[in-house]
Amino acid sequence: LTSFYLMKLKEIKRTAIQSWSPAQHHPIYLATGTSAQQLDASFSTNASLEFFELDLAEPSLDMKSCGSFSSTHRYHKLVWGPYGMDDQGHPAGVVIAGGENGNVILYDPAKIISGESDVIIAESDKHTGPVRALDVNPFQTNLVASGGNESEIYIWDMNNFGSPMTPGPKTQPLEDISCVSWNRQVQHILASASPSGRASVWDLRKNDLIIKVSDHSNRMHCSGLAWNPEVATQLVLASEDDRMPVIQMWDLRFATSPLKILENHTRGILSIAWSLADPELLLSCGKDNRILCWNPNTAEVLYELPTSSQWCFDIQWCPRNPAVLSAAGFDGHIDIYSIMGGSSQAQSQRHADQISNSFGNMDPFGTGQTLPPLQLPQAPATPATVNPLKKPPKWIRRPVGASFAFGGKLVSLENPKPNPQQPQQPTSHVVHISQVVTETAFLKRSDQLQATLNAGSFVDFCQEKIDAAENEFEKTVWLILKAIVRSKYLELLGYNKEELALKLVLSCHYPLNETKSDHSQLIPHLRNLFSFLYMNYMLLSASYIKHILPKMALLTGDFEGAVNLCLHDNRMADSIILAIAGGAELLEKTQKKYFTKTHSKITKLISAVVMKDWHDILKTCDLQNWKEALAAVMTYAQPEEFSSLCDLLGGRLEAASVAQLQAQACLCYICAGNVEKLVACWTKAQDGHCPLSLQDLVEKVVVLRRAVEQTQRSGATAIGVLLAEKMSQYAGLLASQGSLSTAITYLPDNTNQVCNTTAAWCTSYPLQSIPAEKIMKKPIPDEHMVLKTTFEGLIQKCLAVATDPQTKRKLDDANKRLEALYDKLREQTLSPAIVGGLHNIARTIESRSYTEGLNIHTHIVSSSNFSETSAFMPVLKVVLTQANKLGV
Repeated sequence: LTSFYLMKLKEIKRTAIQSWSPAQHHPIYLATGTSAQQLDASFSTNASLEFFELDLAEPSLDMKSCGSFSSTHRYHKLVWGPYGMDDQGHPAGVVIAGGENGNVILYDPAKIISGESDVIIAESDKHTGPVRALDVNPFQTNLVASGGNESEIYIWDMNNFGSPMTPGPKTQPLEDISCVSWNRQVQHILASASPSGRASVWDLRKNDLIIKVSDHSNRMHCSGLAWNPEVATQLVLASEDDRMPVIQMWDLRFATSPLKILENHTRGILSIAWSLADPELLLSCGKDNRILCWNPNTAEVLYELPTSSQWCFDIQWCPRNPAVLSAAGFDGHIDIYSIMGGSSQAQSQRHADQISNSFGNMDPFGTGQTLPPLQLPQAPATPATVNPLKKPPKWIRRPVGASFAFGGKLVSLENPKPNPQQPQQPTSHVVHISQVVTETAFLKRSDQLQATLNAGSFVDFCQEKIDAAENEFEKTVWLILKAIVRSKYLELLGYNKEELALKLVLSCHYPLNETKSDHSQLIPHLRNLFSFLYMNYMLLSASYIKHILPKMALLTGDFEGAVNLCLHDNRMADSIILAIAGGAELLEKTQKKYFTKTHSKITKLISAVVMKDWHDILKTCDLQNWKEALAAVMTYAQPEEFSSLCDLLGGRLEAASVAQLQAQACLCYICAGNVEKLVACWTKAQDGHCPLSLQDLVEKVVVLRRAVEQTQRSGATAIGVLLAEKMSQYAGLLASQGSLSTAITYLPDNTNQVCNTTAAWCTSYPLQSIPAEKIMKKPIPDEHMVLKTTFEGLIQKCLAVATDPQTKRKLDDANKRLEALYDKLREQTLSPAIVGGLHNIARTIESRSYTEGLNIHTHIVSSSNFSETSAFMPVLKVVLTQANKLGV
């Protein structure tokens, strides 16, 4: 935080009063008016209202003048309000000026900046003396309060400027009004102050004075008045009297004496300004040539601005840029500073340019040569004497905080504003823990899949996917998965594919008896029937052989010779029939010769069916006919080779140059039950980073694995490395959406299979409690240990005699909460006054003078910063009260 320090940004060579443009206005302007209380070096009596633009991108120290208006008045006070900006009646708002002859004048700054002549909106001279006090209501920007001599206070409505009202009867005795200020929290409350040191608070709803605040020393000459930006009942008063150069902080609820006194100026204070963006920043300038920035809550000076040898008589914060402030001095300058730092290079260069311009660039020795611009010697940088801010200003502090936790949990907090009605009460800080769900569609489908797993309703799940399929490929995938699942279901119901086909034949030839449905005894008879028809078919075929040699070979039992003779005559059908009669070996030879000599579109398929050689078919078939090849394999291939054949076809499709064919490989891997290859193929074809795409894959994998497990009558199938990675990714996605119980069911059993990117949370299951880290605290200084032993001892005495459970709970809670005090003692962050008061309380406890201890407690609370003591002083009061009640 050491980068937050004051740095001069710009300057204006004017002896003038000033006012920044409203926060709503862009760009930022500073209005200056010739002061009625000072003369410039030329003793000119001219007056003007001038506008300067704050352009921080321009490196020069000079602020650019954007427009001016020659005035017949000199000014005591300027304020710039946003009235008229919303409806574009006055696009730059309105400047209100307080003149030396009782004038209140409304100017249109937009017209002055654009160079127009008709710039006065309205004017009144109702006041009987100089108008030194002006303020615009922050809630109703059409209302302006003004103060003059003889206790005159007027409330002007810029919608009806001719008829001002008063907040109530004039205060007595009559006196000048040096400042007025509207409350920053309650719109109908107005405060005024006079040089006599008295401040009055008015309620415009009642049109009456509600309270007066005054210092009894009669040395408090009020030069400044400001309301706390956040606490409605607090205000500060500044004193111009050199005998009492202080700022008093008052709380109207305890108006008998000041809440705080800010003492650091050595001569009277001329102006104060309370930052609306950070209530812990209060500016003051005085006749001791000092400009100080305070934390009014602690009465601590945060830093001191570098100033000239002349007084600064007016200081203001910029409403739009809270880091910027301006200071007007009697040395003829208005300086612009930033508490966010900057560069002094522009100021050094300006100094060099001024000297160079003064002497010119001609050679003083008369040679007539032009000299380069004057170069000032660069002095080594000296350490800054201005202390940096100890903490960042409020407008760049974190107003809220949020952090994501495991399982899609979001932890968030905020710094709530204090309650204006009870500003001294500690504000409760709430931490919110919420579940963040970003993938609602993904979670819905995941829940549907989980319900299917629990119910085992895979056929219905597949049918739903078929009905909802958006393309033919997706529909085909789920049709195949459904077929795989369904065959297992039929077998579980007691059906066998072979017996089912046989019963179908029987039902065609032998009508079923309605009372007897078991045809198993007919199966042997049916087989005998088939054998009889086959033998007669052979005889019938043989009787048609016309050539003698084949007949002789057949009669002599030479089946092989007869077959060769038929093949020689190209009598293929006869050769096959004879080979059947000649036995399996002859039939195989004959089939090979047949397929060698016969060529047609279907021959290759017939060859594969007969010879049971599907590898060659799948290696050489046209990939455009891959569906026919897969169908044939599903129909004819043996169970033990089926998976490898499907993998073979899938591999050819995956290696194809056509993207559409590559995607079809997934169907082959599904038929093969090869989950790992399905995952690899699907990953290539789909966007693996999309949650719904990952859900698509997991649905297919889950159904396929379950079907394979049922078909193979085995346990869970092994998970490959790639599937383990996808399942871990899927589980991680579920966990990130808060679905932890479901996520853990998808984690692989072997975490070594999980990739490095998902192993940052998988291995943490089952969840275990992490032991809290032991925090080593500093010891309490020896001189303060008596406080801890005394307070703890008193609590133990109270607990020993207390019978009421509620009282015991209060005491137990107090014992824990006093740890906040002990921590402050360890860190030595308490002021000496508070520590001394605590030791006095401890002495009253030793003497059992609890009433005296409570009186000391009240004094500590009333004279210290509540934020410093709020963590432990209320608790200590409870302990003292209970001790007094219990008489321990």
